Amino acid sequence: MRLRQVHLDFHTSEAIGEIGRDFSKTQFQEMLKLGHVDSITVFSKCHHGWAYHPSEANETHPELNFDLLGAQIEAAHEIGVNTPVYLSAGLDEKLARRHPEWLIRDPQERTNWAADFMEPGYHQFCMNTPYLDILAAQVREVVERYDADGIFLDIVGVRECYCQSCVAEIRRRGSDPRSKEDMRVLWEETYARYAAEMDKAVHELKPGLPLFHNNGHIKRGRRDLAAFNTHLELESLPTGGWGYDHFPLSVRYAQGLGMDVLGMTGKFHQSWGEFGGFKHPNALRYEAALSIANGAGCSVGDQLHPLGEMDPATYALIGEAYAEVEAKEEWCRDVSSVADIALLSAEAACSHYGDAEPDRKAITLADTGAVRILLEGQYLFDVVDNESDLQAYKVVVLPDCIAITPELQKRLDAFVAAGGKILATGRSGLTPDAAGFALELGASWSGVSPFNPTYIRPSFELPSLRTASFLVYAQGYDIEAENAGEVLAARQNPYFNRDLFTFSSHRHTPSNMQDAGPGMTEGSAGIYVAWNLFADYALFGSLPVKQILHHALDKLLSSVSGGRTLEASLPAQAVATLQEQPGRNRRVLHLLYAPPIRRGKDVEIIEDLPFVRPTEVSLAEDRPAREVYLAPQRTPIEFTQENGRIRCTVPEWSCHQMVVVEV
Repeated sequence: MRLRQVHLDFHTSEAIGEIGRDFSKTQFQEMLKLGHVDSITVFSKCHHGWAYHPSEANETHPELNFDLLGAQIEAAHEIGVNTPVYLSAGLDEKLARRHPEWLIRDPQERTNWAADFMEPGYHQFCMNTPYLDILAAQVREVVERYDADGIFLDIVGVRECYCQSCVAEIRRRGSDPRSKEDMRVLWEETYARYAAEMDKAVHELKPGLPLFHNNGHIKRGRRDLAAFNTHLELESLPTGGWGYDHFPLSVRYAQGLGMDVLGMTGKFHQSWGEFGGFKHPNALRYEAALSIANGAGCSVGDQLHPLGEMDPATYALIGEAYAEVEAKEEWCRDVSSVADIALLSAEAACSHYGDAEPDRKAITLADTGAVRILLEGQYLFDVVDNESDLQAYKVVVLPDCIAITPELQKRLDAFVAAGGKILATGRSGLTPDAAGFALELGASWSGVSPFNPTYIRPSFELPSLRTASFLVYAQGYDIEAENAGEVLAARQNPYFNRDLFTFSSHRHTPSNMQDAGPGMTEGSAGIYVAWNLFADYALFGSLPVKQILHHALDKLLSSVSGGRTLEASLPAQAVATLQEQPGRNRRVLHLLYAPPIRRGKDVEIIEDLPFVRPTEVSLAEDRPAREVYLAPQRTPIEFTQENGRIRCTVPEWSCHQMVVVEV
């Protein structure tokens, strides 16, 4: 897998003339070299629907008079750079205006992306229409005629659609479009048929050619959808709507699927199509480092100017990051994650209770908050689904809203019997009918607390604060302690909920300072906390909430054989990962630090890369270590190894430092 890719967008209107006029093979090659690029995704077809090469399956852009795609492939291959080829699959604006009946429709007959044809924008196609055959022919043509190093198909996935083709098909089956359950079956079948046609178009001609279907997000728990791809590209532009939380959550899941992974960010200040927008070089350095620290390659989004000349400022920016990646590649290939904790993704577990639909917002908050908590504690973790093997982990985290089905209970019982521990919060740990706990967590279930917000009073002191009644905004739950359970924190209620005739002060009513029962318990299987604490942290970032959860994780890890693999004196927002290179008999510890700041309206940016003071590291390792050194500097550092732990001090560092343990 190439680790230094550029995704070169080229969505170009027919209203712009002289397309590709300034393209130069020499200049194209010079920019790739300046950017330290080893793979670049180039365009066959854009969202406007035009081809950038001679075509019989499509129409060439009316203002292009040469084979731009062929010229780009030839230029890149001449200097050893790969060229996956992009086709817009879900969008084709020229065809949308000719065949609006093929577009995705909602129940009110509105199109999506652009709601109608009286506003600027694209319109998405339904694959349950004749459009699928047209697209397949376009893909087949590229694979036949060009030396492509892969095919990238964009804007595709399982889509809700009520176009007349879908309505007619569901009625032909004897059902009704008002049956959401039956429509879901059709939508899934439509995407599977699309994927099969694309696979045939590519792999009947060139078996093994990389193929990726981009949906903007790899849905956790849908391994069947991931399997339509030969590799994964995780679109995650931090300033483009994904935020800095999305990529760690996505990549910690994707690495465990056994496929090559690329992390896709952008050079833009905000997002795709932003001509003249640039992020700070330090942001791109950090984002590239975060990819390789998680076992992934890198892909940086750019957009080529309609005239075809590559932008020197862009490739100087990319080159600053990719020069560092190139120097680090030796320690970043063929790696596997080392983790203590398995975070069972709420998205993957499809949590629900009784007949209720899953609460998608609650699921997102649970996963997001859990990853923040784990990252800020520098815990080594993977994000897992219901098919993952849990036996390699020490602790399983069930965030906020995971019902324990009989199948999941069987797996968790086996995990606990083998010595593992569980941390559950909120409604996690309950049976699907919410009748009671399915796990021995030291508590019995009473129900949803009628008060909000409520307060938690730990029986232990937090590292940064003395004991107090700490506010929790998230929904709380009433529980009782079981005889064998240990109470780790109490719950307190306010005097009353804030209401028309019962309110006090500016926000909410204070605690009545009375013990209302346990709020945090420990049983033989692990620890339970009676609030949706991960959602609370995602929304509010409360220091007591974080330190309470860290206390619970540390307590569980200390009770498991081997304890915590990594301990390090790092700032709260520093990230640590540990990757194993089995073929080289070494482990690589990645330390990263680049705190984002809010700039403008809802835009997180990275600009400064503060130096981190010397970092004390303690790493569990039973095998005798031959050498410990910094990479890519190859500077040896002193270490001791006793009682199964390596201890060393990492000198002052900035942005990304690798510590290599050769065994």
